[in-house]
This record gives sequence, structure tokens and C-alpha cells, in this order.
Amino acid sequence: MRQIDIDIQRMAGEARLNGFHYGVLGWCALIIVFDGYDLAVAGIALPLIMKEMQIEASQAGFLVSTALFGMMFGNILLGTISERIGRRLAIAVCVGLFSVFTAAAGLCSDPLLFGAARFLAGIGIGGVMPNVIAQMTEYAPRRVRSTMVTLMFSGYSVGGMLAAVLGKNLIVSYGWQSVFLAAGLPVLLIPLILKWMPESVPFLIRRGRTDDLRRLAQRIDPNYRAEAGDRFIVAGTDGAVGSADAAAAAPIGQLFHQGRALSTLMFWLSCFMCLFMVYALSSWLTKLMASAGYSLGSALTFVLVLNLGGMIGAIGGGWLADRFHIKYVLIGMYVLAAVSITLLGHPVPTAGLYLLVALAGASTIGTQIVGCAYAGQFYPVNIRATGIGWTLGMGRGGAILAPILIGFLVSMGLPLEQNFMAIAVPALVAALAVLMIDHGRSASALTGPGEATHNAGMNEVPQHPANSNT
Repeated sequence: MRQIDIDIQRMAGEARLNGFHYGVLGWCALIIVFDGYDLAVAGIALPLIMKEMQIEASQAGFLVSTALFGMMFGNILLGTISERIGRRLAIAVCVGLFSVFTAAAGLCSDPLLFGAARFLAGIGIGGVMPNVIAQMTEYAPRRVRSTMVTLMFSGYSVGGMLAAVLGKNLIVSYGWQSVFLAAGLPVLLIPLILKWMPESVPFLIRRGRTDDLRRLAQRIDPNYRAEAGDRFIVAGTDGAVGSADAAAAAPIGQLFHQGRALSTLMFWLSCFMCLFMVYALSSWLTKLMASAGYSLGSALTFVLVLNLGGMIGAIGGGWLADRFHIKYVLIGMYVLAAVSITLLGHPVPTAGLYLLVALAGASTIGTQIVGCAYAGQFYPVNIRATGIGWTLGMGRGGAILAPILIGFLVSMGLPLEQNFMAIAVPALVAALAVLMIDHGRSASALTGPGEATHNAGMNEVPQHPANSNT
């Protein structure tokens, strides 16, 4: 029997956009919208939570950080074990966690119980991120991969804006608890996710689910015609065909193999600094603007503008990354963050202030999304979710530190410009870290677009040069 080796990863990279790709994009984006809502909702309601629970700014910083501790565990744990249990199930578990426990937080009046619920919700919020990034990276065509990943992840900003809009309408009428209770609705999507979300290719290969692989190949490339001798493989970045066991193992040590050690550490450092800025602004922008004399409604509008800027920055950054070198696009975005956040602390006209807030969102939230897209392209498929998960997990330290540190600065009564300068400085550190990433060791650089292809009754189905027909 004539045996044909088929690399669905390569097939997806060369495919034309069709309904399958838009379906993956739609599901991942919708999940991220809910994820972003759950994350932003605590910052939206923070002033009223502080008042009702009678806690100070420094205590509120620790309260906000409980979800971030959970996200650290979720990033690392669910990003890593998804390689073993399947990405679809991991995503469904995450949706269940962040929906149920964010709603539960709205029923809590005690700070300790509130913090415990937010910690458990954080595990789901954090766990979903590396999995949807890996999912979109795996199936997006190479020529628009950065654009599709950042477009998908811009749902994070949509979720933040949704929280701000609902916050302005629900909190006044029904109290801060209402915006938390609304977060429980996504749990209804879990059966649909398990039915319609495609599974990871290495997981299907490992389980020997050949029929599912054939159907998946046909969805990616409608011209593909299955043959009895088809053998599905995962091609490695070093020229070898990856086995199912290799795809399953995804050891953390592989993040440091093949010259990736320094780059892995720099991904962690840049993510740490970027998440510091994102969570400092998400958690304290409302309070800082309120202390500067703006009403609660106006302060919430700044959060809306921040997230709108983040969405524009993510999509624009992804578009630039598909046309220019993603590494240098990231560096430019970090420099913009340093400038715009610093200027937020200085007196400017209201229109100029809104513009600066939008630029700050574009160059922090948007930059974080582009950075995740870069990590997804840097690591090979068998350790992709692990690499993204550990990058976000290690970076989560910045997210945890930010609400606490800025909370202490706010409680000290420092001038507004010093608070914003403390948020801006990490952007310069992140820019230097990205500069030190060795792009030559990335999966995209090692495999590249110019590999051999063959026609085996299909439309340009890619095959690794080391494969053989027997």
C-alpha cells in the first residue's frame, strides 16, 4: 500500500481562509471576550467594593491580586496539561471555572471569601489564554497568523469594554454584585465548545483518532481526499518527524533546548513587565482618575477608552507583525507605552487625555497580545501551549505585583505624575528584553515558508523533506 505522510500543521499554514478558520476565530474570540470581562470586572467595581467592605487601598491591591495568583497557576497548569488531556477539554474546564467562581464572588460580602472565589476564577481566566492562543496559532494560515491571533485576542479588550459599559448601567441600579453575577452566563456554552471546537492535532495523533484527523484535514483544505494509506504526522523544527509520544511529553525543559534558553527568559521578563503595566492600569486607572477630580462615570469612560485602544493596538500590531518583523514591532509598541503612560500624569486637555489613554491601552493591552502571538510562533507545536503558558505564568508575577505596588503608592498620596511614571518605566525594560530574543531560534524561522510540498491527491498538502512514500 502506498503510504502518504500528511502534516496537518503544514497544511493549515498553507491553506486558504475558509469557514473553518473563521469558526475557530469566532469561538476563541468569544471565549476571550468573557475572559476579559471576568478579569476587568473587579477593577470596575473596586471603589464600591472598597467602600462596602471597608478596606484601604493597600488591602484592595491584595484583594485584586488574588485572581492574579490564580491566573499564574492557571497559565502554567492548564497550559501544560492541555497537551495531555486535549485542548478542547482544557478550554471547557477553564470556562467553567471562571464563570462559576466570578459569579460566586458577587455573592460574597467578606473579603476573604471574595478573595478565595477570585483565586479560583483566576485559575480559569489564566488557563484559557495559552490554550486559545495555541489553538489559533495551530490553525491560522501562516500569512495571516499574527493578524488572526491578535484579532482573536482583541476580544479581551471587548470584554473589558463590556464590563465598563455594564458597570456604568448595572452598578448604579443593582449594586456592584450584579456585574459579577452576570459573569456566570458563559457556563452555558460548555456543551457547544465540546461539540464544535476542533481538537489539537498532536492530541488526535496520540489517541490514534485517524477518522477525526481526516475530517479535520478536509475542513482545513476542502480539496483534500482521504486515502487508505494516509499517515498523519507532526513535523519537528529540527527536520525530524515528531512522534506522538514526543508531542505528548512537552517537557518544560524543552523550552530551554536548541538555543532557546535566553529567549525563553526574555519572553518571561518582557511579559512580566507588560502585565505589570496592563494590570496597574486596569486595576487603578478608575481610582487614579477619580482622585484627580473626575466622577465615577467619567473614570469608567477612561477604562472603556483604554480597552478600545487595546483592541485597536492588538489588531493594528498584528497587521504590522504580518508585514514587518514582529520583534521590532513589539519594541516600537513598548516605547510608545513608556511615552504615553508618562504623559498621563501631566495636565493636558480632556481630548488629549482620552487620546493618551487610548494610546496607553494600544501599547500595553495591545502589546501583550502581540507578544503572546510572538511566543506562539516562537515555540514548536509540541511545546507551544507549554511555552505560552509558562511565559504568561512567569509574567503573571508582574500582574500580581502591580495592584499591590500601585496601591501602596496611592495610599502614600504621591503626585499623580509619579504614579504614572512608576507604571511607565517597565515598558523600557520590556523593550530591552524583546531586543535580546534570538529570533533565529524560533519555530517560524527554523521551519520557514519555503519547505517542500507535494501533491498527493490534494491541493498542495505540505510534506517534510524527510518523509517517505512506501
